[in-house]
Amino acid sequence: MKSNAAKALLLVVLVALYAFDVPKGWYKAGSNPDKYEIGIDKGAGIDGTNAATIKSESERVKGFGTLVQNLKPGSYAGKRLRMSGFIKTSEVNGWGGFWLRIDSENPGDPFVFDNMANRKIKGNTDWMLCEIIVDVPKNATNIAYGALLSGGGQLWFDNLTFEVVDKSVKPTIPYKKENAPQDQPTNLSFEE
Repeated sequence: MKSNAAKALLLVVLVALYAFDVPKGWYKAGSNPDKYEIGIDKGAGIDGTNAATIKSESERVKGFGTLVQNLKPGSYAGKRLRMSGFIKTSEVNGWGGFWLRIDSENPGDPFVFDNMANRKIKGNTDWMLCEIIVDVPKNATNIAYGALLSGGGQLWFDNLTFEVVDKSVKPTIPYKKENAPQDQPTNLSFEE
């Protein structure tokens, strides 16, 4: 009995020692966040300081985990915004990357969403600079952002920055959100 109690106590201590603390101002989310350890990896940063990490609990995981922060649009409203930072991966068998969403007044209908799905990070990579560039509408209500890991492996991210850039810098989303619905069908013969 004492042996089992000692083993259980050792397991609790080991889990506590190796668990990642969620950084202040951030929270865990995703379609399956309980299958990921998400938080701060002390000393793992690009310059030897701390980095945020998302690590799957097993090699195969369905869904994704993310570390999220929300920001009021403030001085970014009506401007082109660049979010950049560094990402490193280990044994990622799904994909990972940064993501950024610009929310509208209608929940579930964001103005902009870029999760790097068109430039996924896979496998083993050293620290690499990644960026998302989007236009923030003047009537945006929230800017949500973070990093995500879908599938197995581990992703670290560090040194995020936000800056306003001019219109000569191309957005990273290769398409614009669809136009508002029209009152009547138009140009159905495609002659215009």
